[in-house]
Amino acid sequence: MVKKQSSMVWDMKTMFHCSIVLFFLGGLATLSFYRTDNLEVSSNVKVITLTTTTTTITTKSNTDTDTDTHMNTNKGTQVFDHQRRLKIAPPSLTETCDLFSGRWVHDNKSHYPLYKESECPFLHGDLACQTYGRKDSKYQRWRWQPHGCDFPRFDGKAIVERLKGKRLLFVGDSVNRNQWDSMMCMLYSSIPGEKKLGMGLNRTLYTFRANDYNISVDYYWAPMLVESNGDDPSNHRLDHRTIRVKSIEKHARHWVDADILVFNTYLWWRLPIIKLLKGPGSLLGGPNQVYDEIDNVRAYKMVLETWSKWVHTNIDPAKTKMFFMGFTATHSNAKDWGGKNRETCFKEKEPVMVDGFWESGTDPKMLRILESSLSKLKAKGVNVQLINITQLTQYRKDAHPTVHRRLWRPLTDEQKKNPQRASDCTHWCLPGVPDVWNELLLAYIFPSTKTAFQ
Repeated sequence: MVKKQSSMVWDMKTMFHCSIVLFFLGGLATLSFYRTDNLEVSSNVKVITLTTTTTTITTKSNTDTDTDTHMNTNKGTQVFDHQRRLKIAPPSLTETCDLFSGRWVHDNKSHYPLYKESECPFLHGDLACQTYGRKDSKYQRWRWQPHGCDFPRFDGKAIVERLKGKRLLFVGDSVNRNQWDSMMCMLYSSIPGEKKLGMGLNRTLYTFRANDYNISVDYYWAPMLVESNGDDPSNHRLDHRTIRVKSIEKHARHWVDADILVFNTYLWWRLPIIKLLKGPGSLLGGPNQVYDEIDNVRAYKMVLETWSKWVHTNIDPAKTKMFFMGFTATHSNAKDWGGKNRETCFKEKEPVMVDGFWESGTDPKMLRILESSLSKLKAKGVNVQLINITQLTQYRKDAHPTVHRRLWRPLTDEQKKNPQRASDCTHWCLPGVPDVWNELLLAYIFPSTKTAFQ
């Protein structure tokens, strides 16, 4: 009985040791097989390039011949995607460089200005500063230089090719119209064939159309995004702001078919009190108007919540790229940069060269609200890229129209005596600063790992 038990123990030990040896030998054989197989397949691997700004996956072969990556025909064994050695392309420039942190550099050898006023017949007279009397032109030749990197400089023909069949829509206030004017002028000379400018929807929609290329570059007037007493593009010089805080569909139904959406809203929120209309009363006032009054910061946050809900519900980020422009400076107080009291940007010829300069008219609290709203949307899977031009515009006190613009009504005698106070220090001469905004915007619309558009 003892011998039988001893024999059983010996047999179990033998089987255990044999199993270990067989397992070890099998592992070596498997390792050798996969090492050989992978070495033979690697020369036919395709490179998969991934970008964070699009759901499209493109493939590029690293050989001259297009081989079948799913089957090794020499050995007759199937090779699955997860077995291949993938080469991930380097991240795009917009992912590796802060394009919004930098300085302005005057460069006579650069390609600025990108166009001339005479080359853009559709340019609004409000922005054609040379046409309306401005003699100096140095403001047109400043280049934005990010710290430690560069961004793609404008190539009109390349951009036109990539915009074929697309609708690019700017939505917001007159500064966004300023940027739309800039984009229209940048593209104008690069688009062959017939080009038309049209207006519709009671002048709230401007359309620049290139029929041969099926390109539409549009602007929609909605200064507060939701319905407001500023919705009339011609009659909105009011001393108060009234909105329907949850009513956006009246405007937004005209945005849904755009391939690229560029939003902004800020200038109209600078009055300290905003009226929130309650009920069906008129936004323009009247005896039946009932409203609550709240501070502008809280109202701005509420409207961005309304806008965010609309974007999340109505826009497919896989089909439509979305951007939100940062705030732009209003250089109406020369004391900010060491000037005299009660003076403005009138006759300014040079940018501010103090790093980090911030003028008193730009509220950083509002910018933080915008950034927070975009972050919340991104957490829900909707990416609206902030084009944060706020700091770079702070320096450019030299680039506004002041009195060199088409005037909707003649200056009064008092204004003629004090051109400082009559100056437009909100909008921007063209060609000029907004052209750089569009170069930065295009770097995000068409991201590249190079410093020129592909």
